[in-house]
Amino acid sequence: MNKLKKWALSGAALSLLLFLSGCVQTKDGQPTGEGWVYKLLVEPMANAITYLVQNFNWNYGWAIIFITIIVRLVILPLGLQQSRKSMIQTEKMAALKPQIDAAQAKLKAATTREEQMQAQTEMQQVYKDNGMSMMGGIGCLPLLIQMPIFSALFYAARYTPGINEASFFGINLGQPSLVFVVLAGIAYLFQSYLSTIGIPEEQKKTMRTMLIVSPLMIVFMSFSSPAGVALYWVVGGVFSCLQTFITNIILKPRIKAQIQEELKKNPPKTVVTPRKDVTPKPAKPVAAPPKKNGNGRNAGKQQRK
Repeated sequence: MNKLKKWALSGAALSLLLFLSGCVQTKDGQPTGEGWVYKLLVEPMANAITYLVQNFNWNYGWAIIFITIIVRLVILPLGLQQSRKSMIQTEKMAALKPQIDAAQAKLKAATTREEQMQAQTEMQQVYKDNGMSMMGGIGCLPLLIQMPIFSALFYAARYTPGINEASFFGINLGQPSLVFVVLAGIAYLFQSYLSTIGIPEEQKKTMRTMLIVSPLMIVFMSFSSPAGVALYWVVGGVFSCLQTFITNIILKPRIKAQIQEELKKNPPKTVVTPRKDVTPKPAKPVAAPPKKNGNGRNAGKQQRK
């Protein structure tokens, strides 16, 4: 279920990106200035970047980095909160795992519709009675919030005079840059690696696909975008690494100890009796048949004589 949830949220993020990317009206390759996406997102973004360049004598690349830092600082508390919820959910799920496994075993063994409904009800009751959500924390919410910023930067870097012709360390910000695409991919790949620190091997296997898909999605979005947009993802990737370091290395041990202490005081409510693994008893050794003397049936008589 966690894997399905992550795939669904990743698909929602990509769908939102495609939706926003198609909402800016253009004519002869230039935006018409109409439409709510352009007026609420693209135009303010272009004006903010232009203001920083004109009033502080900055390069357009540094202006984009500054705006990226502001955006990431704004959503950082939300990202940390989501990570905290996810870690609490994971620790409590570990305590409920025996009951969930028992309910799932009943569901698999069910042969009638009534038995299936009963097993599903028991599984839902396990979550409900212990104050847990079956969907867990929405870890992709910060990414969804960034999609409008991404769309605004996409069109600002492509159509705003000055931005689409500016260069940053010799890289044209208005054209796709393989250098920035690679840097963005590396940053998010390293972030994925940091997110696996301290996680059991069994859980790493279930996360492996998502940890690869997330950097690939960033690479895909950056590959077809102006370098100014890819620069946003590069800086964002560095912030993601910092956030993951804080949550996994600093916060996670504290949260784990806190939840363990909490579970000692308030153990999980038992809804489904966990199955006990029954080890089959070894078979009793069969008595070996009596050995016959090599002299045949009359050997005993001969010995008595």
